[in-house]
Amino acid sequence: MPRFVVEADGGSRGNPGPAGYGAVVLDPATGETLAERAEYIGVATNNVAEYKGLIAGLAAARELASDAQILVRMDSKLVVEQMSGRWKIKHPDMKPLAAEAARILPRAQVTYEWIPREQNKHADRLANEAMDAGKRGKQWEPSASTAALDHGAARALATPPAPVGPPGDAAKGAAAVRAALVTASASAAKATAAQELADTLFADAEALTEAIEPCLDADAPAVAGSHGWGPDMGAPATFVLLRHGETALTPQKRFSGSGGSDPELSPAGLRQAAAVAEALAARGTVQTIISSPLRRCRETAQAVADRLGLTVTVEEGLREVDFGAWEGLTFAEVQQRFPDDLQAWLDSPRAAPTGGGESFASATRRISATRDRLLSAHAGRTVLLVTHVTPVKILVRLALGAPPEALFRMELSAASLSAVAYYADGNASVRLLNDTSHLR
Repeated sequence: MPRFVVEADGGSRGNPGPAGYGAVVLDPATGETLAERAEYIGVATNNVAEYKGLIAGLAAARELASDAQILVRMDSKLVVEQMSGRWKIKHPDMKPLAAEAARILPRAQVTYEWIPREQNKHADRLANEAMDAGKRGKQWEPSASTAALDHGAARALATPPAPVGPPGDAAKGAAAVRAALVTASASAAKATAAQELADTLFADAEALTEAIEPCLDADAPAVAGSHGWGPDMGAPATFVLLRHGETALTPQKRFSGSGGSDPELSPAGLRQAAAVAEALAARGTVQTIISSPLRRCRETAQAVADRLGLTVTVEEGLREVDFGAWEGLTFAEVQQRFPDDLQAWLDSPRAAPTGGGESFASATRRISATRDRLLSAHAGRTVLLVTHVTPVKILVRLALGAPPEALFRMELSAASLSAVAYYADGNASVRLLNDTSHLR
């Protein structure tokens, strides 16, 4: 049975405004582009354009093989969640489009996966080319497109055509395809950068004015859509991220993960927990409290819960990473005893601490899954997550779209507050980082 990866996107310069979509069908084993689709659709919203891109991508895949297994990858959280059946479709403009997409192929043949926008640049570029063509009074022409991948570079970088596993694993070939863009010729790279800059700034002053008008309206919701300022997506789910208070190990800067002694809060940590509880009570926005299972977090969470009159739910996915043989040691001690392992850990998120610890890559998968599960359960609510250094940093890094090395470039104090808002269209906004004003 053939397998394809479909990546799709859509955009609107004004939302609603001049709109277009793009879609690409990829061979997951070789990374080869099998089909491209793009079209200017007139005045429409971002979400309508995204659905149109999905429909075009699925139709293109069906033309190639009607019995194919399809992995759809999009940066629209709204479309992915609605088509996966996890979110209800309430908007009247979306219902017929979703129904049309669902009719193209049997549901059992199609799965959906959300990806960050930077991983969806091929389809995004096609959508912008379609909008550019529409501005000129024309339709997108494949012969004029610069979004097509360099097939030679793609084949060189693609994974070997070994037996293909589940669609989620097959997408690794598509990731290699996108990596080929980075190593393309200097002229192509410059052209891509120039085009992306033009896309960001929009095609003309009129479109730019449409984009910034909501910022000038004091009553307008400051909600960023997938492509510029978008419609009000409703109240976001806001995760207030609280690192636990100090333990005896904290001032000594010792590795303290989920594989160690599970220390309790120190007297200083108890005072910090009481202080942050007062600060959160004054803000009055927290509706739910969820804690890591480790003792220091549960004690911090309980102090807040007692002050707010709430209960604490324990979430295993919020635990700190296991630092293996490094538990209880200082950085200098680890450097002395396990220099090679420590350097590997600093160099790669896939490297794990000595003795069966958890790598940052593994922790990221765990914490991402936990985030998505909690977002689904607490849409539109303000939730206090009482957790540890690594989970907070990973959540912030993912919200910013920052690289893995950003984990080493954030300061996160004991009993500090950070916050991330998550919108229905898949965008995230970091609202606060390492706030310790309540401890002064």
